[in-house]
Amino acid sequence: MTTTTPSTAADPAGSRPASSKAPGTDNRPGRLLAVVIAAQFMALLDVFIVNVAAPTIRTELGASGAGLQLVIAGYTITYAVLLITGARLGDRLGHRRVYLMGLAIFTVASLACGLSQGTGELIAFRLLQGAGSALLIPQVLSLIQRNFTGEARTKALGAYSAVLAVGAAAGQVLGGVLVSADLFGTGWRPVFLVNVPVGVVLLVMARRVLPRDAARRPGQGRRERGLDLPGLVLLGGAVSLLTVPLVLGQQEGWPLWSWLSMGSAVVLFALFCAYESRLARGGGAPLIAPRVLRIPGMGLAVFRITAVMAVNAGFLFVLTLHIQGGLGYSALRAGLTFAPTAVVFGAVGLTWRHWPAAAQRALIPGGFALTAVSAVAVGLLLRDGGEGGPWLYAAFVGIGAGLSLGFSPTLTRALSTVRPEDAADASGLLSTVAQLGQLIGVACYGALFLNRLESQGAPGAYSSADALLVCAYALAAAAALGAVSGLVRLRR
Repeated sequence: MTTTTPSTAADPAGSRPASSKAPGTDNRPGRLLAVVIAAQFMALLDVFIVNVAAPTIRTELGASGAGLQLVIAGYTITYAVLLITGARLGDRLGHRRVYLMGLAIFTVASLACGLSQGTGELIAFRLLQGAGSALLIPQVLSLIQRNFTGEARTKALGAYSAVLAVGAAAGQVLGGVLVSADLFGTGWRPVFLVNVPVGVVLLVMARRVLPRDAARRPGQGRRERGLDLPGLVLLGGAVSLLTVPLVLGQQEGWPLWSWLSMGSAVVLFALFCAYESRLARGGGAPLIAPRVLRIPGMGLAVFRITAVMAVNAGFLFVLTLHIQGGLGYSALRAGLTFAPTAVVFGAVGLTWRHWPAAAQRALIPGGFALTAVSAVAVGLLLRDGGEGGPWLYAAFVGIGAGLSLGFSPTLTRALSTVRPEDAADASGLLSTVAQLGQLIGVACYGALFLNRLESQGAPGAYSSADALLVCAYALAAAAALGAVSGLVRLRR
C-alpha cells in the first residue's frame, strides 16, 4: 500500500535545524512540514484515488481494458523509472527548486488529465503526472532531514509515516466520494481536478516556507553523483517493452510483436545490468549500484517487495472491476469496501515492531501465508456472484495485515543491514522495485482478469466472479512464493 522514497545521507551543512532559513522565507517549522507532507499525501492519493474511478473512466471514455490498465499503470511507469533520477536532481539542483518543479508538473498534468477527451490523452498525461511525482516525492524526506533535528525530526518522520499509513485508505474513499457525487456531471474528472487547487496553494506556500537552496561551488560539500542518463534510457526502455505487450497483448490476441517486445525487454534489461556493472567498476554512479544487490538478504528483499506490491496492485485493480462492473457497486461503496484493507495495512506497518519477540522471526512467512489464504477466501466468497457477507471483510482485513507483514519487516530488515554510505542507493533500489511491482501487478493480473472475463462471453456478476476467482488463485500462488522465501530467512 505504501512505499518508501529514496533519501540521501545528510551532510553537515544540510543538517541544520528548521529555524535556520534564508531571509525572505517563513521560519516556522510547522508550516514547512505541513507543505511537504501535504504534497506527499496528494501524490500518494493519486495512486489509489484513480483505482476507484477506473470503471467510470472506462464507461465514459469508452476505454478498452488495455487502455484502462495503461491509465492506472502509466503513472507508475514514469514514477518508477525516474524516481532515483529525481532524488539525484535534488542533490544537484537543490531540493527546494526540484520540489517546486515537480509540484508544478504534477499540478499541470492533473489539470490536463481532468480535461482529457480520450483514453490516449489521459494515458499521456498520467505519464507526465508520474514524472512530476518522481521529481517531487524524493525531496520530501530530504527536506525533513535537512531542516529538522533531534526530537523535532522524530516527530516530523512520525507525521510522514502517518501520511503513508492513511493515504491508501483516504485515496480510495475520496475517489469514491468524488465519482459518486458526479459534480456538475463531470463523472470521474474531479479525481484529477481536485489536485489543481491544492497544488496551486502548495506552490504559493512552498515558495514562502521552504528554505532557499544554498549556493554551491564546484568541489564544495559532498561529491555530486551523476545522473546516469544511459542507464535511465536502458531501464525505461526495458520497462516499456515489457509493460506494453503485457497490457495490449491479451486484447490483440498475443500477436508476434508482443512476444518479440517482451524478448527485447529481457535483452535490454541484461544490457542495463551489464552497463551498470561497468559504470560502477569505472568509479561512476550507476542508477542501481550492483554492490547494493550483493548485500546479504537484499536479493530476497527485492523479490518479496516485488511480490507484495504486485499482489496488492493486482488485487485492488481486479476487485475494483468486479465489484463495480460485476456487482454494480457505486464508486463510493467500492472505496469504502477497500478501506479496511488499507487501514489494517497501515496499522500493522506502524505497530509490528512492538509485537512479542517470539513472533518476530515468523512475521514475513506468516504474512505471506495469511495473504494467500485470504485471497483464496475472497475469490470463494464472491464466486457465485454474491456479495460475500461479513466474512468478506474479514478476508479483506487478512489481506491488509498479511501484505503489511510481508512488506514492512522486509523493508526494515533489508535497510538495517546497509552501510550508511549505501543507504541512499538501497532505499532508491527498494523504492523503484516497489513501484515496478505495482506495475507488474496491474499488467499481469489485469490481463488475466480481462482475458477470463471475455472468454466467458457477456460481462455479468457470474462471469466476473469466475474471472475474479481465477485471479484469486493466481494472487495466492504469488503470495505462497513469498511465504517460501520467508522460510529461507527463517531457517537462517
